[in-house]
Amino acid sequence: MDISQVVKQSGVPASTLRFYEEKGLIRSIGRQGIRRVFGAGIMERLELIALGRVAGFSLEEIAGILGSEDNPDIDRQLLLKKATELDNTIQKLAAMRDGLEHAAACKAPSHLECPRFRRLMSLAAKGGLKGEASDGIKKQRANKPLRRTNR
Repeated sequence: MDISQVVKQSGVPASTLRFYEEKGLIRSIGRQGIRRVFGAGIMERLELIALGRVAGFSLEEIAGILGSEDNPDIDRQLLLKKATELDNTIQKLAAMRDGLEHAAACKAPSHLECPRFRRLMSLAAKGGLKGEASDGIKKQRANKPLRRTNR
C-alpha cells in the first residue's frame, strides 16, 4: 500500500507517517517511484499508535511497546502503571469538578467565606491539584463516590 493510500484510509497525514517512520514507530517496505510503500500491517500499527496516544503514552513509550517486530509484545506492567496514572488524573479532575460545582452553588455571601472553596484554593496553591490527588482531596472523595455523567 503506498503512502497516499495509507493517508486516505487512516486519516494520518503523510508528514506524520514520515515522522513516525523517522522515530521508528513504523517502517516502509520499499518505494514505488518516489512514494513510500507500507506492508499489510500498517493500519493495525497506526491504530496501536493512536490508542497509545489517546491513553497518554509518549511516542518513545509507544516505540518501546511496539518494538520493531510486526507482532508487538506489550508490557502489561507498563499498561497497569498508565492505568494507575489515568485513575489519579480522573480522581483529581473529579475533585476539581466537585469543587467548582460547589463554588457555583455555594450559599456563602462570598466564595472567600466558604470553607470548602478556601480549602480548594489552599490545595491549588500548595500544588495539591497538580499530579496526584492530595490527601485532602482523597479524604473528601472517600466519603463521596465518583459520579458518572454524560457531560
